[in-house]
Amino acid sequence: MRIAATYDDGQIFQHFGHAEHFKIYDVEGGQVKTTAMMNVNGSGHGALAGLLKNNDVDILICGGIGCGAKQALAQAGVRLHGGVAGDAERAVEDLQANNLTFNPGVKCNHHGHSCGEHSCG
Repeated sequence: MRIAATYDDGQIFQHFGHAEHFKIYDVEGGQVKTTAMMNVNGSGHGALAGLLKNNDVDILICGGIGCGAKQALAQAGVRLHGGVAGDAERAVEDLQANNLTFNPGVKCNHHGHSCGEHSCG
C-alpha cells in the first residue's frame, strides 16, 4: 500500500491544492518500509490527483480539500482521509492502527465561499 500525506515541516499541510510537498509512505505488512519526499510545488487540484494516481498512491491524508479535488481523487481511485491536522508520521501510524481521526465530509472555504454551496457529488 502506498500512502501520501500533504507535508510541511513534519505536519499535515492544510490545503491540498497548494501543497508543495507530499511525503510518500510505502507500507507492507502493516509497517512503513520506505518513505520519500515528492516535490509538487502547489501544482493545483487536478494535476495533483493525476500525479498521485501516476505514482500508485492508494490513500491520501490531508487537511482541507475542496469538492473538485475530492472528485478528481475519487476518479483517480485515491482514497481520501481529509480534515487531518498535526504530525504526519503520527497520522500514518494512526491510519495503520485504524485510529486516524478524519472528516469524510471535509470542505474548504478559502475561495470566499463555502464549497458546500455547490455539490461535491
